[in-house]
Order: sequence, then structure tokens, then C-alpha cells
Amino acid sequence: MKSTNKTFRLVLRSILLAIIIVQAMVPWLGFIPLGFVSLTIIHVTVIIAAVVLGPKDGMIIGLFWGIATVIRAFAMPTTPFDTLVFTNPIISVVPRVLVGLVAGYAFHWVYKKSHSITGGAITAGILGSLTNTILVLGFMGLFYTNATAGAYGVDSSLLFKTLFGVAIANGIPEAIGAAIITPLLAKALFHATPLEPK
Repeated sequence: MKSTNKTFRLVLRSILLAIIIVQAMVPWLGFIPLGFVSLTIIHVTVIIAAVVLGPKDGMIIGLFWGIATVIRAFAMPTTPFDTLVFTNPIISVVPRVLVGLVAGYAFHWVYKKSHSITGGAITAGILGSLTNTILVLGFMGLFYTNATAGAYGVDSSLLFKTLFGVAIANGIPEAIGAAIITPLLAKALFHATPLEPK
């Protein structure tokens, strides 16, 4: 049973890594471009990895997402900011890794208290999604204040208010989407494999 569990973990990890690479590189599968920002749906894959496989694997999948983001920013930018902003690993990699960490521990904490896969997965989906949104936008404003303000057509003194509005407009739909999709996929994977929630 232990070797079967390891095999399923390895197979699922490989499948999720492949999905991340495809989502990161194929337009509209992981990011929906909306002017100066992209609505992100790829984070759900990282959250699923963190919920089903644990925080460590969530962080590994998030790391691959971050690396793919850097490559995509160099090779095929979809917004004016991509080449400037997402070639910086602090913006493109660190938040992605932390999505896996936050989502994995959020699921673990809620599941330990409630023994509810659904409740844990919803919490992981929301917190993992918000982690990505808040950190990416926050780092954009912090490290590229003038360029970001110029791109949004606002004074730099109003930038963080503008980014807060973007976080609300993008972050809430992304978090709601993650809260709906994560429990559906997590429950299906737990039922279809010998993996147990922890």
C-alpha cells in the first residue's frame, strides 16, 4: 500500500507539473489577458497540488509555475508589463511558491479541525488565490512604482489605491473560482486514488 501511495503521488505530481507548463505557455489556458493585468486561473493547479499532495509539493508546483512565468515573460509577453515585471523572480516566483505553502497549510489546519475535505479545500482555494493576487500586485507597486503608475495612468501617490482596486476586481473573482473548483477536484482525486487527506 505504501509503494502504491508513492506511485500515485509521483504520477499525480508529474501530471500537475505538465498541466502547469501547458497552462503557463498556452495563451488563455492559465492567464486571461485584461489590459495591463492578466486574470489568473493557473493558481488552482498549484492549490490542488497543495491540498492533495501537501504544502511541499504545492510549493514545488508553484516553483515550476514561477519559472514558467519568467520564461513566458521573456519569450511571449502578453501585456506591456510582462517583460519588465515578470522577469523579476521576486514577483514571478516567490508569490507562486507561497501559494502552495499557504494553501497546503490552510487545508491541513481546517481539515485537522473539521475533518471536512470541502471546508479545507474552500479555505485553501481562497487563501491561496489571495496570496498570489496580493503579493504580485504588492511587489509590482513596491519594486516598479513609477513604471506601474505610468502604465495605469495615475500619479505614483495614488498607485496603491489603484492596485487595491485591481486586487478587488481581479482577486475576488479568482478567489471565488478557486473556492468552487478546488473542492470539486480535491474530492474527486481523494476518491479516485489511495491518497488520504492530512
